[in-house]
Amino acid sequence: MAGKRSAIQEIIRQLREADVLLPLGRSVADLVRQMGVTSVTYYRWREEYGGLKVDQTRRLKDLEK
Repeated sequence: MAGKRSAIQEIIRQLREADVLLPLGRSVADLVRQMGVTSVTYYRWREEYGGLKVDQTRRLKDLEK
């Protein structure tokens, strides 16, 4: 079964939300369940898109092309 691909902007929004909720005591397991992804996907996203802002994603996509 194929998974749903998320847009980079959506990934960054979810990562920022996770950055806010983690210090408040939410566990990573709760966050990934809420996001609808696996913990492996979450950590891969953090590694790849962790410090990016939305405007930087456009530049990244242009550079990849």
